[in-house]
Amino acid sequence: MSIDQLLSVRVHGLRKARGHTLDALAQISGVSRSTISLIERGETSATAAVLGKLAQALQVPLASLFEEERSGEVAQPLARAASQPRWQDPATGYVRRQLSPASYPAPLELVEVRFPPGQSVAFDHALRSQPLHQQLWMLEGTMQLTLGDQHWELQAGDCLAMELNQTLVFSNTGNTPARYALALVNPEFSRSK
Repeated sequence: MSIDQLLSVRVHGLRKARGHTLDALAQISGVSRSTISLIERGETSATAAVLGKLAQALQVPLASLFEEERSGEVAQPLARAASQPRWQDPATGYVRRQLSPASYPAPLELVEVRFPPGQSVAFDHALRSQPLHQQLWMLEGTMQLTLGDQHWELQAGDCLAMELNQTLVFSNTGNTPARYALALVNPEFSRSK
């Protein structure tokens, strides 16, 4: 299954599980009904900003949109590098790789991001009903992060802990790509216990 097909299945499944119509999800998320419909049919590659709005409206971490449902299968604790889903944002070119094993019940999720120079992306977490916690560990390059009115300049080796309850902006104003790992608290883990 391609990453766009996976996203279409996940968005559609989460929308239905929450009892939202296309119109209701459009109103909650601020994403047009037609765009959501195209995503659910796998006919467009959504940007990171759009996926962020949908994840927030569906009350899930962005990372969960990249998880494959494995009904009836035993969840495996190992995610081989070759099978880890990769997604490229069509607007910025940043590449996101879901490191954590799919559907394995764990309290955190790991994601690797490769962020091209000269690019920026914003995620609005202000409407999230429960804040999301994550830590960013810079592996290579530099990044500028702004969360609400706080600003950080991160270099390789730095680690930043954040509570996502405001607009978060990732920017690579440097001349080289940046690479970082995100560790996100999985809110679904505590709900499933």
